[in-house]
Amino acid sequence: MTESRENSTGDAPVRTQVWKLHGDGRHVRPGAVVAPDERLSWPRTVGIGMQHVIAMFGSTLLVPTITGFPVNTTLLFSGVGTMVFLLLTRNKVPSYLGSSFAFIAPLAASQADGFAAQLGGIVVVGVILFLVGLAVQAAGRRIIDAVMPPAVTGAIVAMIGLNLAPNAAGNFGEQPLVAAVTLAAVLLFTVAGRGMIGRLGILFGVVIGWAFAAVSGNLADGASDMIREADWVGLPHFETPEFQLNAILLTLPVIVVLIAENVGHVKAVAGMTGRNLDDRQGAALMADGVVTALAGGFGGSGTTTYAENIGVMAATRVYSTAAYWVAAFTAAALAFVPKFGAVIQTIPTGVLGGAAMVLYGMIGLLGVRIWQENKVNLAHPLNLTTASVAMIAGIGNLTLTFGDLTLEGIAWGSVGMIVGYPLLRWLFEHVGEGRDTRVRGYTLEG
Repeated sequence: MTESRENSTGDAPVRTQVWKLHGDGRHVRPGAVVAPDERLSWPRTVGIGMQHVIAMFGSTLLVPTITGFPVNTTLLFSGVGTMVFLLLTRNKVPSYLGSSFAFIAPLAASQADGFAAQLGGIVVVGVILFLVGLAVQAAGRRIIDAVMPPAVTGAIVAMIGLNLAPNAAGNFGEQPLVAAVTLAAVLLFTVAGRGMIGRLGILFGVVIGWAFAAVSGNLADGASDMIREADWVGLPHFETPEFQLNAILLTLPVIVVLIAENVGHVKAVAGMTGRNLDDRQGAALMADGVVTALAGGFGGSGTTTYAENIGVMAATRVYSTAAYWVAAFTAAALAFVPKFGAVIQTIPTGVLGGAAMVLYGMIGLLGVRIWQENKVNLAHPLNLTTASVAMIAGIGNLTLTFGDLTLEGIAWGSVGMIVGYPLLRWLFEHVGEGRDTRVRGYTLEG
């Protein structure tokens, strides 16, 4: 793959390689990493790209399985979306775009509005995320910190994950034995597994749970017929979105999670490669916004950058974007295999319940991690009270109806943090104890 660049004298563009060969192309030099603009030999690059596909399977395919979205369509826009992301970030940010778990809660809440309305909410989230990326590209990351400080971001992310707790418990209770085997396998592989086995603990756990359900007679009736009757080659299912205010308002809080995940991904890659990627932060957000809107526009679930692939890069020390092009083309190709989607759709409720006990908790604790990493002081009355109200509204799923519009806990908790936090901060600093510079012990961050 090549691209045109002007030479230093301003003459006609010359053709240069996007990826320089790293060393001999077979080994990673001691103490070095394969940078985004480098690659190993093509056979090794293809192998590493396939590892990324395997790493994203467990999470990307669980989201449509849980939400009822078409698996193959989601997989298609995961692959195509990765290509779009790499193009818009100019091959500088290695990342695979997979299904975001943050969409599960609002999609569950808006299920009564219909599939098309759910897609409309995803499209709107993608458009707004693109606009946020545009603003970040123009003004820098400080605009994110000003509008959504860590105290706000952490509370919303934690609330979205913990709001799903009843769903996980409900699915677990439907097939408790299958769910328990799945959960035990996930925990065993994740905690005791080494290298790639540990990083793919959820995927291995789901496979073990599915196999146990099959041998114990806990697969749904007709599951084997569904797999047998599915074609080997065929088009994914496409759907046109509808835009309903209720579904849109329920989905909007996901923007906070997508921003946090994208910012964290770019920071992690920059730290591990020793590259300054600040100028790519806005482009990464815009790219994820475009891909999320594109997926929602045709019937797929919203996307995000994937932590699983960070693990693969850390293990292999290969950050080459060439490997991600391989992963993207592989995922897109699999989307045209209906039999593959049929296999995924036979995953029983108990397996989903066992995996969800870990997955949903991980989303919730991601919010807590945001607080920890940014040293948010939860002893401060402003942080403590606003986060408390938002968490209870979200976890308790506070639901209020105004005419035809119904808003649930995630929407109320998010509004409470995004609107209430700056208002209460102003009151604390201008009316409360924060106005007195002699008062100590009330720092917002530790």
